[in-house]
Amino acid sequence: QVQLVESGGGLVQAGGSLRLSCAVSKSIFSSAVMGWYRQAPGKQREWVATITSGGSTNYADSMKGRCTISKDNAKNTVYVHMNRLKPEDTAVYYCNAKILIGNIWGKGTLVTVSS
Repeated sequence: QVQLVESGGGLVQAGGSLRLSCAVSKSIFSSAVMGWYRQAPGKQREWVATITSGGSTNYADSMKGRCTISKDNAKNTVYVHMNRLKPEDTAVYYCNAKILIGNIWGKGTLVTVSS
């Protein structure tokens, strides 16, 4: 069964840092375009960052300069490291895998940034 499992969320003070992890099923890891999205309370889900199978990265303007997406091929894991966090970064963060047959989503991990 293909699955994505996020971890690393929690409570952090404004200005702090956090690293989220996404464990990816081995069967799709090498070919998928991996991304992180987030959904704040009462808002639509929005894209945060993407890393391709070749390692190219892209970031949403809201996170550019404060966020680094990376992956560990040996561990089949994708990370997003976020720093200088703001209260408006509070959201459930979801891992996403784009593969030929469609999108796969994790269940999300909650990040709360206190002011």
